[in-house]
This record gives sequence, C-alpha cells and structure tokens, in this order.
Amino acid sequence: MAYSIPEGRQPRASPWERGMQQKIAEKVREAIQSVLPLVAVVLILQLAVVQAPLAFFLQFLAGAVLATAGIALLLLGVELGILPMGRFIGAELPRTSSILLIIAVAFALGFATTVAEPDVLILGEQVDQVSRGAISGMAVVYVMALGVAIFTALASLRIIFGWSMRNLVLCAYGLVLLLSLVTPAEFVSLAFDAGSVTTGVLTAPVLIAIAMGLSTVLAGRSAVGDGFGISGFASVGAILFVLVMGMLWI
Repeated sequence: MAYSIPEGRQPRASPWERGMQQKIAEKVREAIQSVLPLVAVVLILQLAVVQAPLAFFLQFLAGAVLATAGIALLLLGVELGILPMGRFIGAELPRTSSILLIIAVAFALGFATTVAEPDVLILGEQVDQVSRGAISGMAVVYVMALGVAIFTALASLRIIFGWSMRNLVLCAYGLVLLLSLVTPAEFVSLAFDAGSVTTGVLTAPVLIAIAMGLSTVLAGRSAVGDGFGISGFASVGAILFVLVMGMLWI
C-alpha cells in the first residue's frame, strides 16, 4: 500500500538538507556583506559626484547582483569541497615518505590554483587592455603561477625541515628589493600587484589547507607557527618572477 503525505503537511527536511540550507544562507550573507560597501560607495558617488547615465548605473547594479551570487557559490564550493580535500591531501602526503612527491604536489597545486584564481585572471585582462597587447596578459598569468608554484614547494620544504620563515622572508624580499632597482618601472608596479592578487579567495584557502594538513601530522610542528605563512610566502614568488620577466621582456 502506497504511503501518501497528508494534505497540508510537508515532509521534514533531513539534517543534511537543513545544514546545506544554513550553509547557503551563511555564504549569501557573507557575499552581500562583501559587495554591499562597494555598492554603497558607488551609489553615493553616483548621486553626489559622477552622475553616470542611468543605463550605465543599472548595468553596474546588475553586475553587483551577479557578482554577489558568484561569490556566494564560490565560497560555498571552497568550504564544502576544496578546503576538506586540501587538508586531506596535506595530511596524507607525509605518509608516502616521499619528499619529491610532496614537492611535486605542492608545485602542481600552487600552479593550478593560481591559473584558476579569479583575481589573477582579472589582472591578466587588465594588463592586456592597458598595454594594448604589448604585454601578454596570459604570459603574466603563467609567470605568476610559476613563481607561486616554486615558492609553494619551498614553503612545503620549510614545514618538513623546520626552516625559519623569518630567514626565508628576509632573503626573498631582499632579492625583491634588489631586482626592483634594475627592472623597468612598469614591471615593478605590475610585480607588486601580482603578489597581492595571488592571495585570493581560491589560492589562499587551498595552500593554507595543505600547509595545515602537513603541519598537523608531522611531529614537532605547530599548526599555527608552521601551517600559516605559506600563502604570503608564495605570493613573493609571483613578485620575483614578474620582476625577472620585466628584465627579459623585449
């Protein structure tokens, strides 16, 4: 005999469904809180200063709505899937007892997440537009990704061997300062912007999750002292490699 739900009564949501609904609502709130200040500032400027055409302003509002939805979905995907997998990979890698494998995985993930990072892709598009094609935006993206990948691998070795983050940062930024003196000015500015965009919403969580996974399973390592720092250190790689690109670019 088939079971029918009495009229007027709805089936109860499962714990998983309720949890997912809460997560979605939480990420939507976070996305709105992120975009709302920008919308408020632009609205004030629109009314008091710039007075852009109405169609242009409505286009901005539509874009803000789409951006909010995209940010909410991205944050939800990062928390539900990418972060747990990153922690799992970081925790499992030391069990292979292969330093070469750890370096290879750290390099690959550093490169892949940087190439997929929305902020990095936007910077590449801006480079193309502003330079009118004189500097390839995609070349900049891949150079940044290579720098992040190499420095992510170095940061993973730091966790394994307990190297001092202070000494690594001093050496890296010392090299940045030296190269800044001999690199064309336009590439110096671009390099420091490159470093900032590599710590975006996709790259930073993945790299930090891997570092946390590594530090939690290695004896004598601190999740705070060794787990953090990888994202900031990897961003120095993007700065350095864009500076080198500027020295070689013809």
